[in-house]
Amino acid sequence: MHHVETLIEQHRLFGELVRTADTTVSVPTCPGWTVRQLLTHVGRGDRWAATIVRDRAEGPVDIRTVPDGKPPAETGAAVDWFAESSRLLLEAVTATGADVPVWTFTGPQPAAWWIRRRLHETVVHRADLALALGVPYVVEPEVAADALSEWLALVAARPAAAGSAPLDPGVTLHLHATDDGLGAAGEWMVRGGERGITWEHGHGKGTAAVRGSAADLLLAALRRIDDPSLQVLGDEKVWATWRDATPF
Repeated sequence: MHHVETLIEQHRLFGELVRTADTTVSVPTCPGWTVRQLLTHVGRGDRWAATIVRDRAEGPVDIRTVPDGKPPAETGAAVDWFAESSRLLLEAVTATGADVPVWTFTGPQPAAWWIRRRLHETVVHRADLALALGVPYVVEPEVAADALSEWLALVAARPAAAGSAPLDPGVTLHLHATDDGLGAAGEWMVRGGERGITWEHGHGKGTAAVRGSAADLLLAALRRIDDPSLQVLGDEKVWATWRDATPF
């Protein structure tokens, strides 16, 4: 995937929805937030990431210290602020160097790591926005599959607290996207272990298996939808436990 171009496109799609929306509308999948607060969250997050990259931060940065972290009051200007937020991140990565290590919540990573992270933050929150506004949500299978892979990597990077692991040791979950053309990128084998989970692309027999489009798998895994079109095979409790233990 071309993460830079896709980030720009996802921001454009998000902004187009907000520009004509009632920004006071509540976002059910982000309880307590309105459309405006959702836009602020994503845009300020991009500026936070840009600050981390620009300053080559070696530790966490307080998001409250990020310059220009709130959008203007007028909706059109707020959308322009939102678009600028992703540009600031891309400019910061270019200036710092894509391979230069910076702080992330998974440990030091190349600066370009933040482009992919912010891309998929936008992909998921654009779904929140579409659901709140009652409009269709469309995302390319390749983007949804990459978002699910990135999410699994984040879950795998978190040490599991006692009794809170998304999969018990020895339990496996097979996710299978049914879209044409994804190949190995559309299948995931997730395994529970003593210290959390591991995962890899591939086909295999799991304790539970879930089949559906990449978009539906992504949104269901991140608890945005309960889609009856998903096919759950094997031990259904494995899938339910996974969702309960992996909030976004």
